Amino acid sequence: MPNFLFVYHGGGRPESQEDIDRVMAAWGKWMEDNGASLVEPGNPVGMSKTVSSGGVADDGGANPASGYTIVSAADIDAACAIAKSNPMVLDGSGSVEVAEIMQM
Repeated sequence: MPNFLFVYHGGGRPESQEDIDRVMAAWGKWMEDNGASLVEPGNPVGMSKTVSSGGVADDGGANPASGYTIVSAADIDAACAIAKSNPMVLDGSGSVEVAEIMQM
């Protein structure tokens, strides 16, 4: 089965303990529900820089990445179905870019 890279955009860091608990519970449930498909559950990422032939930009671009996950799925439609159930998508705080990891 092919693997797919989920790149998260948006979201945010919860501020109160109540928000932290709620967010962690939602992610924990998502990981439990999709555990068999998770190749690498991933992590949030810090501030990014964009490197191009013009130099290095500190802002991470127009839509900087906020995290990643790698999943195994039958095809991109199945991977998108997993992404649709992601907590960031469900609560409207972010989006998930889905791309097949090509075997070389």
